[in-house]
Amino acid sequence: MLRTEIERLFELGAGDYNDHDRRLFQEFKNALNAGKIRAAEPESSSKTGWRVNTWVKKGILVGFRMGAMVDMSGPGSRQHFFDKETFPLKTLELNSGVRIVPGGSSVRDTSYVARGVMCIPPMFINVAAFVDEGTMIDSHALVGSCAQIGKRCHVSAAAQIGGVLEPVGAMPVIIEDEVLVGGNCGVYEGTIVRKRAVLGSGTILTRSTPVYDIVTGAVHTATDDEPLVIPENAVVVPGSRAIAQGRGKEWDLSLYTPVIVKYRDDKTDARVKLEDIVRQPSRTA
Repeated sequence: MLRTEIERLFELGAGDYNDHDRRLFQEFKNALNAGKIRAAEPESSSKTGWRVNTWVKKGILVGFRMGAMVDMSGPGSRQHFFDKETFPLKTLELNSGVRIVPGGSSVRDTSYVARGVMCIPPMFINVAAFVDEGTMIDSHALVGSCAQIGKRCHVSAAAQIGGVLEPVGAMPVIIEDEVLVGGNCGVYEGTIVRKRAVLGSGTILTRSTPVYDIVTGAVHTATDDEPLVIPENAVVVPGSRAIAQGRGKEWDLSLYTPVIVKYRDDKTDARVKLEDIVRQPSRTA
């Protein structure tokens, strides 16, 4: 029912929404905020293990079209903010079980932030993102629109998990459970990072950059139909490869490329161990 109605709203022109339509959109937002629907979800029959919920992404676009620009500045604020009324900041309460450390972070409405998530300032979680239990979003980190972050991940300082809202059929960025995303990493354009992978600081993953696996000899690339997929337990670091012809070879130039240097072992686990003491379920005073 909700899916059918969102599809209908998507086909309407701007300005054609009535009170019933706005109530439907609020129902849609409530479901996103509660994690009952999401922009992408696991799908065992899919080659990637995930499927895009195109209708959910359409619903987000409906919200941008439906909303009017309003003043979202705080009372007495010297800095003014203006945005669509349909996407205010997310409402979180003490009993939500989310730790938001004071200091300038923002979490937008329609994002799902599970109990036990830690938000270290300043960080930003955009519309329709999904952040699962026990994950830390560290200082200056970005979780883009529709991105999916699994359980017990660490998105380290200044890391960027890119947003993929358009086109509506495009896979958003997927970070599966227990992944460590190192500082200053960038994961973009629908890349899927499998469970327990480790991205070393400064690693950049996109559709156009191949990933060389020196352990197995494989070269991981995106195709027209499939995103770049980083294997489970892979440890990826920034690397380079020499240009083999032309001026690049003449000038002895190299191009950036990510490299899988190993797969997780006991030594890796010890170095990236997450401390349970800071991930215990939140309790109120």
